Amino acid sequence: MMTLSQMAVDVLTTADGRQKTAKSRAYAADWFAARAAGAPIPVGRAEAPLRPSRPAKPELLDPRDVPKRKPGSPQGRIALLHAVAHIELNAVDLHWDIIPRFADTPMPPGFYDDWVKAADEESKHFNLMCDCLEEQGSYYGALPAHAGMWRAAEDTVADFMGRLAVVPMVLEARGLDVTPGMIEIFRKAGDSSAVAALETIYAEEVGHVAYGSKWFHFLCGRHDQDPKDAFHTLVRTYFHGALKPPFNDEKRAEAGLPPDFYWPLAETIPNRTP
Repeated sequence: MMTLSQMAVDVLTTADGRQKTAKSRAYAADWFAARAAGAPIPVGRAEAPLRPSRPAKPELLDPRDVPKRKPGSPQGRIALLHAVAHIELNAVDLHWDIIPRFADTPMPPGFYDDWVKAADEESKHFNLMCDCLEEQGSYYGALPAHAGMWRAAEDTVADFMGRLAVVPMVLEARGLDVTPGMIEIFRKAGDSSAVAALETIYAEEVGHVAYGSKWFHFLCGRHDQDPKDAFHTLVRTYFHGALKPPFNDEKRAEAGLPPDFYWPLAETIPNRTP
């Protein structure tokens, strides 16, 4: 029987997106079945690669070189679905990477439950986006994609709290801000499949941000640090640039992110209606 860390590394070193997510979902099912049977899989130790394996396509470009397409056109909507698929595939790897990467830090079993569940859901999200692309006559890999998606993982490779601050509490929280607008684009286009897929993603991403917040606060408590101050310091250290309003204050609050965590890091603070 593989340890959880070995399972994680197997996912990380699988290049094809559909194969990667199939392994991810199978290992998640194994983990939860073993937990339910009272015979949990050991977390163990395994060497995580600095970068996960990736398919030959999409071509990865500097963010400035990724072509901009207007979302009002069919091509623009395909590009948007492709961008979300790319984000979700990176999220699968990010959630598995945190397990072996920081396995030397003892954590309660609930930590692993949360990240395995998040990785399983991100795998589902990637497949939903691939299904939507295929409905449109396209596929993941048909367009170039953002090369910088793994940068947060590399920057926080040796900082557990930094990883939690930047990945779920900044990058995934950003998804809560922008997804409602994407849903509206596909609703206006009459694309019910994409609307349903994005609504699933939107609902489940709240939980992923919440896992980040919960375990960040846990580690702050363990190290006797003020969570807000620690968050501000870590985001300023590892996140490149300011946070961009408008923020989805309601969903962020639901995920355990109060406004005084992120507003002080904002690029600008526009007047907010009371």
